[in-house]
Amino acid sequence: MESNSSDDEESAAVLRTVGRVLKTCRERKGLTQAELGAAIGYSEEQVSSVERGRRAPSLAFLEAADRVLEAGGLLIGLRKDVEQARYPKKVRDLAKLEAEAVEICAYDNSALNGLLQTPEYAKALYGMRRPPFDEEELERLVAARLARQEVFDGQPTPIFSFVQEEATLRRPVGGRMVMRRQLEHLLEIGRRRNVEIQVMLTACEDHAGLAGSFKLLRLQEGDTVGHNEVQLTSRLISHPKEVQVHEIRYGIIRAQALTPRESLAFIEKVLGDTS
Repeated sequence: MESNSSDDEESAAVLRTVGRVLKTCRERKGLTQAELGAAIGYSEEQVSSVERGRRAPSLAFLEAADRVLEAGGLLIGLRKDVEQARYPKKVRDLAKLEAEAVEICAYDNSALNGLLQTPEYAKALYGMRRPPFDEEELERLVAARLARQEVFDGQPTPIFSFVQEEATLRRPVGGRMVMRRQLEHLLEIGRRRNVEIQVMLTACEDHAGLAGSFKLLRLQEGDTVGHNEVQLTSRLISHPKEVQVHEIRYGIIRAQALTPRESLAFIEKVLGDTS
């Protein structure tokens, strides 16, 4: 599946570069757009759109074109750039910050944090959006969310702290089986040495996080930035006083929540309730 060209100039520039490389390889081989399309299983219009930077080619497109045009891996080598260009700019910007972070802290009160989501959970969550996404956009957003999870395997490995509202563990997003797998995934991640997951119980009377979800990222050079997203707004928080407020709140939220050990036991209990 190919997606429409990106919504910002950075992505558009990447796709134009990919298109020029494809065109150069095709012309060097002496093929028309129609001939290349027929050889790799795509229409002339699709090849033309990729060459003009209007579509992001799929991995299958790049692999087939690389083989037919005997590009020696040149086109396949553009895969990573193309994948990133397919994602919304706000997702790429957040992923860049996460990749630079030595510690990532997040409090979430309506859904499980994106870094913790399974593919099925993420797809179900995006599928609830109103007005709804079309299937192509939904797949693009899910892929972008899952790509951010590569930060768990970064070097050096960051430290992660998540505080989740109890309600996010009990809301059956995607149905019982999807939620069971999601809870199992939480337990798997929560047992990593560099990850702590805590649960804020609904019955907790004192709660410093009622103003909403947010994230803190402590960067390698020593700075800390915040991030929050609500409805149609995604906002980076860099003013020192605002960051300080969020740091204070997060510290209190962690103190009010169950400990990581208690939280894993609680998640296991919720998992048992879904059987």
